[in-house]
Amino acid sequence: MSRKLHARRIEGIDKNIWVEFSQLAADYKAVNLGQGFPDFSPPHFIQEAFCKALNGGFSKHQYTRAFGHPNLVKILAKFFSRIVGREIDPMEDILVSVGAYQALFCTFQALIDEGDEVIIVEPFFDCYQPMVMMAGGTAIYVPLKPREGCGPVLSSADWVLSPEELASKFSPRTKAIVINTPNNPLGKVYQQEELHMIADLCIKHDVICISDEVYEWLTYDGTKHVKIASLPGMWERTVTIGSAGKTFSATGWKVGWAMGPGHILKHLKTVHQNSVYHCATAAQEAVAVGSQREYDVFGTEGSYFQQLPKHLHEKRLRLADCLKSVGLKPVLPQGGYFMIADISNLNVDLADPTKHVKYIRFCFVKVFLTQEQYYVEHKFKHFKN
Repeated sequence: MSRKLHARRIEGIDKNIWVEFSQLAADYKAVNLGQGFPDFSPPHFIQEAFCKALNGGFSKHQYTRAFGHPNLVKILAKFFSRIVGREIDPMEDILVSVGAYQALFCTFQALIDEGDEVIIVEPFFDCYQPMVMMAGGTAIYVPLKPREGCGPVLSSADWVLSPEELASKFSPRTKAIVINTPNNPLGKVYQQEELHMIADLCIKHDVICISDEVYEWLTYDGTKHVKIASLPGMWERTVTIGSAGKTFSATGWKVGWAMGPGHILKHLKTVHQNSVYHCATAAQEAVAVGSQREYDVFGTEGSYFQQLPKHLHEKRLRLADCLKSVGLKPVLPQGGYFMIADISNLNVDLADPTKHVKYIRFCFVKVFLTQEQYYVEHKFKHFKN
């Protein structure tokens, strides 16, 4: 057959780093420190909610509302209304998706057109670029950089956006900017003044903000997560992406959501209904029950949203010590699952531009056994030599 079978929009985006990571880990029987999923079970209360949903009669095994199970969108709206400081309409302002990944896909497909530019802050989660390309848009990059004069970079807080550089990226073709806070892989949590700077530019240039906040409950050392949608003038132009998988340590359930004003969300719903149409009913019901429980205990020691970061805090410190012991310079994250490390001290030939990487990332949710810690140390001693 001489006719080309594939569509042009998928050219150049066929490779996926997570597929490669997983295959390499399987091939070499290695601990996968690249991909972000926990090696511990979700909390008992949400597992019990899933079991109850599965045994809750025929309705939990059939279709529910296409744009989100009513029980789930109602509690999400109730929960986040008090956080963003405005009334959220559960039926208009929230779309439940097959994980945050599909929420992002719907967002780019619905809002980005041929010739539109999308500003992406580096480093970034890998799917932003190919999703922009598939929609016909052009990715414009602006980097987070270590703060000048801060000395050795020890914290993700030392990585900042240059206001002048960011402002220079906006043009008449700019349709959206993508931010990720807490950031994957850096772990940076944007502070309120940084968000105000981004918000001012969005308002000035009439640009949509796509804010990926799947790690919103995973912050450390007293760092506070702020939703950019809560800032003046930003609710009307922000799509906030969330994840039950990250929130409740149940990534395999693939329940996520997009949240924003109804006049924007209606376009995401058009993409959703013409692609996956619907998400698993029982999983949505379980997330609804878990979210209601968290709403009831919010701000107390009984909240899983407080217990989880305390649990991961110790793993974060353990991995940092492990990386230091083999000559790497870890950047301690303020939030999220990941840690990056400066590898410039290693005796590695970086002359090949395809291998010119100064930082590599590690997933610290998996660092939990002395045996695994030894394995990481052993492997990187071998790499260094």
